[in-house]
Amino acid sequence: MTIQHYAEEDLVPISALQHLLFCERQFALIHLEGEWAENSLTLEGSHMHERVHTSGPRVENRGSVRIERGLHLRSFAIGLVGIADVVEFHRPKDHETEKSCSGLVGRAWTPYPVEYKRGKPKTDHSDEVQLCAQALCLEEMLKAPVNEGALFYGTNQRRQIVSIDSNLRETTWAAALRAHTLFRECRTPAADYSPKCEKCSLMNTCMPKLRNRQSVAAYMKRGLEL
Repeated sequence: MTIQHYAEEDLVPISALQHLLFCERQFALIHLEGEWAENSLTLEGSHMHERVHTSGPRVENRGSVRIERGLHLRSFAIGLVGIADVVEFHRPKDHETEKSCSGLVGRAWTPYPVEYKRGKPKTDHSDEVQLCAQALCLEEMLKAPVNEGALFYGTNQRRQIVSIDSNLRETTWAAALRAHTLFRECRTPAADYSPKCEKCSLMNTCMPKLRNRQSVAAYMKRGLEL
């Protein structure tokens, strides 16, 4: 695990880690080359996040839980910045109510990030890494441990509890370090087609099937011969 202090201008979006783990070329096209395109999946995800951020007041108290929506996050140690969908702050039942939450958590409140996702749980760990990145930011900002969070999936309308354990933390640090390396090198990896490419909104920009051929000239020649 490499620990260093990143400058404000070098912070990478937390959401970029999910792009990176899905496909390093997708990450580079979006975050290095500024490419973006919508499809039904990205639109569903955007609408879900918008609903979460506008579904109630920005700060809300529900018994021993304080809810903050759209909380801005950053970590100079891991070099990340972003906005959390929801962060719950759980107060011990025997503790007196605090007048506020962000920045005053200390030992009184336990931060609990909740990330909302369209669809269903993935086979990889990209969602868990994104959640862990939020937890690492909260720990640095609030000086309070974050040992657990949750992913809420739109398909089954249920929370999936995620333990912010050492393995997940190491995976998240490695992903962040890789993202910073690609930014520093300013290099877009070559295309490598796989079935998951069909779900990518940048399929037409990336053209992985075309780029996997020996050359554009050879591709055009074969097309003319058909």
